[in-house]
Parts: sequence; structure tokens; C-alpha cells
Amino acid sequence: MTVRQSIVFNGDLGSGKSTVSVEIAKRLGLRRVSVGDLYRQMAQERQMTALQLNLHAELDQAVDGYVDQLQRDIAASGESLVMDSRLAWHFFTDALKVHMITESTEAARRVLARPSGPAESYTTLEEARAKLRERSESERNRFIVRYGVDKARLRNYDLICDTTRATPEQVIQHVVDVYEGRLGAEVLRAGQPLLLLDPTRVYPTEDVSTLRGSWDPEHAHGGAGDAAVEPLSIGYTGEYFFVVDGHRRLSAAVRGALPMVPARLVAEVDEPVVGGMSAVDFFAAQARPGLIHDWQDAHGIALPLPEHALLGGGPVLAGEPGAGA
Repeated sequence: MTVRQSIVFNGDLGSGKSTVSVEIAKRLGLRRVSVGDLYRQMAQERQMTALQLNLHAELDQAVDGYVDQLQRDIAASGESLVMDSRLAWHFFTDALKVHMITESTEAARRVLARPSGPAESYTTLEEARAKLRERSESERNRFIVRYGVDKARLRNYDLICDTTRATPEQVIQHVVDVYEGRLGAEVLRAGQPLLLLDPTRVYPTEDVSTLRGSWDPEHAHGGAGDAAVEPLSIGYTGEYFFVVDGHRRLSAAVRGALPMVPARLVAEVDEPVVGGMSAVDFFAAQARPGLIHDWQDAHGIALPLPEHALLGGGPVLAGEPGAGA
């Protein structure tokens, strides 16, 4: 069993980082440090919202400087702990780096449902969704300019968890299993991030008619935590996850109502998938509207049409206006 020193969490606002990191710290007997709590305290002291502090930090490096030094000092101390921070993965080396994601409307719903404070308050679902996206993009742009790193790049992390339909307990158990070497060890040894994805949010690139009559319910047995389940091969455009290999396993996971399915990352954004074609271009060429509609009808799910399919034009890169749904 291989155990790393610390676990550091990054991810979408509303993805459940606080809930999961608090419980994992208790379960493993480790101290937890939350940079988000620190930023909210700083915002309150300045009579700002969290978004206003983020925008202010783009101009005033002292805001990030204090928090950065705190993280550097903790990382250098050698203490094993749980860190909830947007940038801890950049400062920690010997740690399990976990990135948590969730569908944007679900994230907004969660944030809207929790008690609000002066640094973070929303009145409607749409307002929450818009401001969470703006806040995330502000952080992303600031980190690119100031540190030369992109928090949206999946290869920065060891484990990516989509928490859209998973319970906190399911996420906690999978993270602990990865931390203690019971899940995903082969993928991580190969230098690839392990993905635990919501199968209903993964796009097909193969016609569903090729799968009819061949679904094997045993593929869905045991859930995402079953180390015997062969991971899917997945591409990522920066906005959308899609199958490169493993459509039958994905179909079985959807039909089996699994909240997460294990996968390995083959290519993201401009990295080649096959024949030198990038992940963005491959997805735009393969994920046609008719193919997506047929997949939805066969599985009883709803997949938002990607921008390129709606417009009939080229792909939309991550972070561009209008990307996603």
C-alpha cells in the first residue's frame, strides 16, 4: 500500500470540496487547512464579496502573496495534512492532488442552498451560476498571468472526481481508496490522472447502433470503486468529456445508474487523440448531433448539444464565451 503525505483539493465552486475534505481529514486523523475560509475572512474584513476580492486580487498582488507564502511554508514543513485550496497543487509535490468538478447548475443549486454570509450571497439560481463562473474565470486568469499555470488543465492533478450525482460518502470513500493505493494505482503509475466521471455527462463518439444487443450488465456491477472495472479511455476538450475507447462500458454504467465510472485521460484540448488530430478537433468531427440524440434516446438521459453541434461550425475552446450549457 502506497500512501502519500498530504491530500490537496482544488475544484469547482459548489463541487463539495469543503464537505469532502472535512470528513477525509477526520477519517485519516489529519489537520485540515482551508484557503477558501481564509479568503472569505479577508473579504469580510475588507467589506467585499468573494468575487470582489478576486477581482481586487488581480490588481493587488499582496492579497495572493500572503496566502501563497502560507501555503509554501506548510508544504515545506513536511506535515501530512488535508489542504482545501485552489492552488495548493502548485505548491505541494508529495501529495495526492484531487480536482473536483460538477455540472454548473448543480453547483449553483448547492451554493444557493447553503447558509450565506457577507462575502458570498446569491438570490437566484441564475445569479449564483453566473457569479460562480465569473469568480472561477477570474481565478483562472489570475493564476495564468501570475504563476503561468492553468488550474483547468487536468494533467495538473492525480484524481479528478465528478460529484454531480455522487453522494459525499461515495466521493470520500473513492478518494481514500486512491490515497491508500486500493483504486487507480495502475493508472497513476503510468503517469496519467485517474478520472471518476459521471457517465451521464460523457459524450459518445461511436454510433449507439453498434452497441445494441451487446450490453453486458456485468460491466456495471460493483460501481466505480471496483478496481476490477477496466477504466474507459477518455478525451477532454476543456469543456466536454468524450469516449475514445469503452462505449460498451460507458453504456453499462449509464444503464446501471452508476454515479461515477473510472477512466484514464488519453488527450486533452490540443493533445493528439488519433492521427495527429487534437482532442478538440476529434470531438468536433465525431460528436455529431444525430449521434448524440441517438445516444440520449437509447439511454434516457439528456446531453446538452456542444456549441459546435448547435452552430454547425468549428469547436469552441474552454473558457470562450458560449462554451458549455
